[in-house]
Amino acid sequence: MDIISPVAWQYALKHSSEPDALLQEIEQYTQQHHKEAHMLSGALQGQFLTLFSQLLRPSAVLEIGTFTGYSALCLAKGLRIDGQLHTIELREQEATVARQFFDRSAYAHQLHLHQGDARSVLPDLTLVWDLVFMDADKVSYVDYFNMILPNVRPGGFILADNVFFHGQVFAPVPNGKSAKAIAQFNEYIKDHCGVEVLMLPIRDGISVIQKKV
Repeated sequence: MDIISPVAWQYALKHSSEPDALLQEIEQYTQQHHKEAHMLSGALQGQFLTLFSQLLRPSAVLEIGTFTGYSALCLAKGLRIDGQLHTIELREQEATVARQFFDRSAYAHQLHLHQGDARSVLPDLTLVWDLVFMDADKVSYVDYFNMILPNVRPGGFILADNVFFHGQVFAPVPNGKSAKAIAQFNEYIKDHCGVEVLMLPIRDGISVIQKKV
């Protein structure tokens, strides 16, 4: 289903800044070579991630779900000079592709890609996060949230992607394990005493979650 009016979406694209050349190349490559190309953040969401990161000027960014590297490079644009971004990708093929694009970017020395299950990788990452972007397997969102929240600084942010899950969460009783898991996650963070939440109708829905001070 079209969650956002296609006319409004195209108008927004037309009147937003274009991605840089490397991001355009990543999008083109993903569209041509990946059967799940719809998972790419794309121009509008990518620009949102870039501007959010640039406003925050983070020293430490965590991404769960690298895919082909588009969103990580968007987030990296706001890093402080001495900042670093750690991103986790489960699948080896996607990690290899993303690493090749990272190596060609201006942020290559600030990007750290970990290939493996996030549940195994996260305990070894001991930084205090200014910003987290969560865009991995949906059934694990609550688990990821609970694992990372203690290491998010007070006032820091978690951005959770796909909180509409293709509109399936709008049903009175969502069907399918991912839709059910996202619906559960949305309710869980709405009622969580440690955060403030703003759900935005960008692309497939993105929740801006701020850890309370």
